[in-house]
Amino acid sequence: MTQPTRIMLVDDHSLCRSGLTELLEHRGGMSVVTATGNPDLVVPLLREHQPDLLVLDLRLAQTDGLSVLRMIRAEGCDTPVVILTMSDSEDDMSAALRAGVKGYLLKDMEPEEVIDAIARAARGEMVVASAMMLKFAQILQTGPKGSAMGDLVATLTERERQVLDHVASGQSNKVIAKALDISHNTVKLHVRHIMDKLNLRSRVEAAVFSFEYRSSPDKPKNHLS
Repeated sequence: MTQPTRIMLVDDHSLCRSGLTELLEHRGGMSVVTATGNPDLVVPLLREHQPDLLVLDLRLAQTDGLSVLRMIRAEGCDTPVVILTMSDSEDDMSAALRAGVKGYLLKDMEPEEVIDAIARAARGEMVVASAMMLKFAQILQTGPKGSAMGDLVATLTERERQVLDHVASGQSNKVIAKALDISHNTVKLHVRHIMDKLNLRSRVEAAVFSFEYRSSPDKPKNHLS
């Protein structure tokens, strides 16, 4: 039997910790192995519980989340970290990404979106709140541009373009399957083909590609809907 994903929470609001614990355990099937609002306890708890993922608030009463992250890394702990915050600041997200986080999520996301994003981050994916995707694309400023992007898009089938549109909206495979009236496995296959054809590594990169392509001034006629 597969063991549930083991999560550690760091947030100085007890209500947020208890609410997120309830959400992840009872609706997400994960296990919150420990939670704290005290930065001094983070490293000892990480070493004791060895979670699969650390979910960290960016604003803490005694310090900030990035200082906690730097402390964690300085102590040799390599647990993947996802930021869950109220801040939609591009500067905050840029600093978090530079610090090596696996994701940047917002506390006003829908509960199912939070569950899905944290689960994917625990599997090694980079995750970013849909509302932050344009800012994320501006931060990256990398990858093919203009006609080069059009050449890549031209390799996609019509169905793959439809799937990419849904991925760019932050939808899960389950939601995409229902919207397009196809099986979950078929969606997974389309997503894999999209990643291969566009030379992408994650759904976040696929979404960023889509946003950048739509805003390209020399986008060719063969474009996404």
